[in-house]
Amino acid sequence: MSGDHASSLISAEVRHVEALLESRGLLDAGEIDTRIDEFLAGGTPANGARIVARAWTDPGFAERLLADANEAIREVGLSMAGGLQEQRLKAVANTADEHNVVVCTLCSCYPIALLGPSPGWYKSEAYRSRVVRDPRGVLAEFGLELPAATRISVWDASAESRYMVVPRRPAGTDGLPEAELAALVTRKGLIGTAAV
Repeated sequence: MSGDHASSLISAEVRHVEALLESRGLLDAGEIDTRIDEFLAGGTPANGARIVARAWTDPGFAERLLADANEAIREVGLSMAGGLQEQRLKAVANTADEHNVVVCTLCSCYPIALLGPSPGWYKSEAYRSRVVRDPRGVLAEFGLELPAATRISVWDASAESRYMVVPRRPAGTDGLPEAELAALVTRKGLIGTAAV
């Protein structure tokens, strides 16, 4: 069965269940779409960039972020609440000796409520399986060549725990305001497939 065919069958089944719930008065018409839109409205990689910029400029915030990311991100008006319960967020910081990269080997768990939808490649089976076995090779394919001495830690996200990488602050950015620093941070940097 092709992927498109299987996907259309699943979509038809989902529409059928949604129609049944609506006909029985358990859902208002369009309620699921409205909830999904609300869920995705607040999530964007710009949120992660703001968090990273704050961590780069405020050592106390950086320390709190690495100790308890869920609590720390509230300081900048963000949260991991996106469903019935708040997901656990762990921030991991790149250093001169260690580079972090995030994957979900089972599916595509990602902090959507915070960072928006994940990139398509993050969901691909090729990325999910290969980054665990050959992280250095996969990062090189993304254009990120790390020194041989740099240890690479791969963090496996799950339904309960999500991860965000805090990239290293680029050299020569001392004195830049948070907004300009945030503009340097990419979604790939937040996942660990780019330096920033």
